[in-house]
Formats: sequence, structure tokens, C-alpha cells
Amino acid sequence: MPAFALLFFLTLLVLSPLLFGGLMLASLEKLHLGPSVALTLVVAMFLGGLVNIPIVRLRRERQVQNNPLAVYGLADFWPQFARHAQQTIIAVNLGGCIIPVALCAYEITYLATLAPRALALGMFGCLVNIGICYSVAQPVKGIGIAMPAFLSPFAAAVLALLLVPEAAPPVAFVIGVTGPLIGADLLHLKEIEATDAGVASIGGAGTFDGIVLSGIIAAYLA
Repeated sequence: MPAFALLFFLTLLVLSPLLFGGLMLASLEKLHLGPSVALTLVVAMFLGGLVNIPIVRLRRERQVQNNPLAVYGLADFWPQFARHAQQTIIAVNLGGCIIPVALCAYEITYLATLAPRALALGMFGCLVNIGICYSVAQPVKGIGIAMPAFLSPFAAAVLALLLVPEAAPPVAFVIGVTGPLIGADLLHLKEIEATDAGVASIGGAGTFDGIVLSGIIAAYLA
């Protein structure tokens, strides 16, 4: 039984990136992007998920543990990399934040040009999802701010389908990205000190972070 469980885990570990990559590709092609552009963005998000760009260093009154692998969810596997310092580094993840936000800006420009009514209703949906994400996000010790992974994408998809069914995929993507980015990450930054995290990455944990997951799944469901 343990051998079967190990085999199942390893199979899931290998197949998950392939399945998620296929989901990302199908979702991005719904956002008025050509197949080659969509594929380039999928690769960029996966590779960019390994890059965290420090933007702020917060001084702490006491030492906190800083493991550079914590933002990828791997701190428990290699605890020997942990160091202690009297600061918390706030970073942005290239693949999990910067690229999806840039794509979000592109979709907003597209909607503003071709479907201004859809954009206006979409902004209302963004406010609703920001409120949802803000209310459920909580500081988690040693990690940062966390929230249920699938709440935001389903909320974004439902809001887009109810408000603007004729332009649901791009609107769902915008709602899905802004919800966790603003509601969970930015509005809860003041609570980072309660997490005892040495590094807090906005859009971290690779491309499986809430921002990307929310936008991609929302667009796919819509």
C-alpha cells in the first residue's frame, strides 16, 4: 500500500504541471490571444514563477526565519536553507504577479475599446471579488497571507457570467486576478508582521499562486 501511494504521488507530481499547463493554454486562447502568444505566456508564467523581485525590506523587532524556498512551498523539504534575520522581504513574483497583471491590463484595454459596458460591469464584479477575498484571507504563520484557492476563480466566473455573459472570459480573468491581488495580498500587507515570514511574495508559490490560479480558472469556466 505505501508503494502504491508513493507511485500515485509521483504520477500526480509529474502530470499536474502538464494538466495545469493545458488548462492555462485553453484559458488564454479564450482571451483573444493567438495560440503562439498563449503558449509563450504559459511558458513565461511557469519559468517566471521561479523569480521573486524584492521591493521592500521591513525591519523587525525580533528575528524571523527566512527560507528562500518558503515562497515555493518547499521550506519543509529543505529546512537547512533557513536563516534568521530581523527583517521581512516583500517581493513580487514575475510569473505569478507581474505577467498576469500585465495581461489583465491588456484585457482591460481590449474591453475599454470594444465593450465599454462590459468593462463597467466588470469593475463592479472586481469590487465584489476584492471584498470576498479580503474577508476570507488570513495571515498564516511562516508563509504569509493565504485564502482558499478555488473561492476566487469560482466567484469571478459566476460574476462574469451573471453580469456580462457576452464577454465572460476576459471579464472573469480581470475579476479573478484583481480579487486575490488587491483583496488578499495588498490590503493585508499590514498583517505580514503577524506571519513571522522572512519573505512574503506577492504572486509567489510559483504559478499555482492564487492570482494566476484565480484568473486562469475563472476564464476557463466562463
